[in-house]
Amino acid sequence: MKFSGIQKTSLIDFPDRVATVLFTPDCNLRCPFCHNWRIVLDPKPPFLNEETVIQILEKRKKFVDAVVITGGEPTIHKEIPKFLKKLKEKGFSVKLDTNGFFPEVLKECLAYVDYVALDVKTSLERYGRLGAKDTADFLRTVEILKNENVDYEFRTTVVPGFVDKEDISEIGEIVKGGKRFAFQQFVAGDTLDKVFNSVNPYPPEVIGEFASVMREYVANVTLRI
Repeated sequence: MKFSGIQKTSLIDFPDRVATVLFTPDCNLRCPFCHNWRIVLDPKPPFLNEETVIQILEKRKKFVDAVVITGGEPTIHKEIPKFLKKLKEKGFSVKLDTNGFFPEVLKECLAYVDYVALDVKTSLERYGRLGAKDTADFLRTVEILKNENVDYEFRTTVVPGFVDKEDISEIGEIVKGGKRFAFQQFVAGDTLDKVFNSVNPYPPEVIGEFASVMREYVANVTLRI
């Protein structure tokens, strides 16, 4: 495994945990509102290798008790399950962020993670605008999480133009019966498509309305706004 970056301490990326965040390079999608687009389009060295990352984590055990793997898209890397196993053997709690397009790799990871966050980017018909040829693998991941014994959340960043009022019920049908759902605020600035640098985010009351609709599908809805 190689990593494009590390955030040594985070209080917000893993619920109720102090975590170190690792960023994997590359992604199968091209979301125009992505803030990590540099490690998606053209990942450049220096990369952190697996051994260096483990050393950093071991030294920081006094300060953090968890590791978050995000990207890019972590499950695009077939070696990720072996790395997660090493983290668990070192005694860390592990959270994995994913877009859900590699269900077979995700299934291999589940034995070594404590929490999974699955991004539900938008309604299914809009996934083509993100570079997805189809959504069958994504939908398979949704069902895997609903049926496996792992803690998880479905989450949507409310990007105007991709997540509008009419999309909420369609997203709700995808995640219906899920354990937990989170709406996250969109933050403009330094996005893949520069148009989104100046997009005004939804006001909190609009996201609150979205949450009211989503509670018809998922009982536990959280707002991160």
